[in-house]
Amino acid sequence: MSPVVMKSDALKEHPVESHPLHPFLPQQARLLMLGSFPPPRARWCMDFFYPNRTNMMWEIFGLVFFNDAARLVDAEHKTFRKDDIVRLLNERGIAIFDTASAVRRLRDNASDQYLEVVQKTDIPALLNAIPLCHDIVCTGQKSAQTLCEDYGATVPSIGCNSPLTIAGRGMHLWRMPSSSRAYPMKIDEKARYYRTMMQQVGCL
Repeated sequence: MSPVVMKSDALKEHPVESHPLHPFLPQQARLLMLGSFPPPRARWCMDFFYPNRTNMMWEIFGLVFFNDAARLVDAEHKTFRKDDIVRLLNERGIAIFDTASAVRRLRDNASDQYLEVVQKTDIPALLNAIPLCHDIVCTGQKSAQTLCEDYGATVPSIGCNSPLTIAGRGMHLWRMPSSSRAYPMKIDEKARYYRTMMQQVGCL
C-alpha cells in the first residue's frame, strides 16, 4: 500500500506526538516485542502498552499463558489487569516498546496506515539494557517494515523469523499477526502463532 502523502500546510494540522510511555525492559528479557505506536489517548483504558480495550493482545496472552482469553481482562471496569500483565512479562522475560518514538497521526484513529514516523526508536539502546535478548518480534506489518528498513533485514512471513544483526548482535526477527480486531484472523489462530513463537524463544 502506498504511503499517505500530505501537503506542507496540511501537516501543520497534525502535530508531532512523542511516545507517551517508557520502554518496558526487564533486565532478564529474552524477547523484545515491538509494535508501531500507541493509539490516541482517548482510546486508552490503562497506562501501558496495547491499551485499547478493543485490541486483542492481552486476550491473546491470556490464551497463550493461561489457556483463558479473559485471564488478563478486567471486564467489570472495562480495562485490563495491568499488575498481572506486568508480573507475567517480568516472569517470562518479555520486553515491550515500539519502533517509532515520535509520529504524526494523519487521521485521528489507531490505524498504522495513517502514521507518519517522525523519529525511529533507538533499538540498539533498548538492546543494551537487555543483554540476554536475542529475539525481536514485530506485532504488525508497519513495525516490521520500519525495523527492516534500518537493518537490512527481510520482513519474515507471519509466524516465521529471519536473521538480522543490530549493533553487532545477531538476532532473530519474528513477525506476528496484528492484535488489532481489524486484522482478519480469529483470536485462536493469532494465539497459535504467538504460542509457537513463545515456545521457540524460551518464554513458554
